[in-house]
Amino acid sequence: MFRTALKAPITNTLRFQAARQTRSIAPGFVRFYSEEAKKTEESETKTEETNEATNEATDEVSQLKAEVEKSKKDLAVFKDKYLRAIADFQNLQGSTKREIQKSRDLALKSFAKDLLQTADTFDIALATLEKDAADPENRSKEMKDLVEGVKLTQNMFNNTLKRHGLVRYDPVDVPFDANIHEAVFFVPQPDKEPNSVFFVQQPGYYLNERVLRPAKVGVVKGPE
Repeated sequence: MFRTALKAPITNTLRFQAARQTRSIAPGFVRFYSEEAKKTEESETKTEETNEATNEATDEVSQLKAEVEKSKKDLAVFKDKYLRAIADFQNLQGSTKREIQKSRDLALKSFAKDLLQTADTFDIALATLEKDAADPENRSKEMKDLVEGVKLTQNMFNNTLKRHGLVRYDPVDVPFDANIHEAVFFVPQPDKEPNSVFFVQQPGYYLNERVLRPAKVGVVKGPE
């Protein structure tokens, strides 16, 4: 009985100490667990936030890439339209210049042909005066001065035409060329080269190095 009475206080004392130790350990353990759980939760939250930020950044990069590609395509289309517009403008500009030049050439050609009538009149007048001056009855100073005056005027007129690209040519003793000569007749000439020009009925004219009027000529007839 004494042993039983003695054992009871000891057991109670041990239980009390164990409970006390438990109470002293439990709060620390709970705090440790809570902090670890909190850290884990915060880590998971940060991971989720990082993943979300990464996904958002990836989406933004993809969107920016798409916008860049679209901008490149738009720029290529704009550049193509711009180059086409420039080409069309240059073609129009060139066509306009050609049309203007063509109109000028036609007007100049028409005017030059009218001037040839005056040039031919000078030739006819001078030929008539020289024929009359050759007559002994007309060999006077006045007739000689008239002939010289007409020659001087004709030379001045021809020089004026030449300055504006209208050049006269009298193709005597040259091979016949259908591009610049108009054969009026063919005559045998023993002392001349066959198919050569021996007579000019009407002189030809170039306008800016192009034939405005072919010369009307007589051609040496070749052997049959």
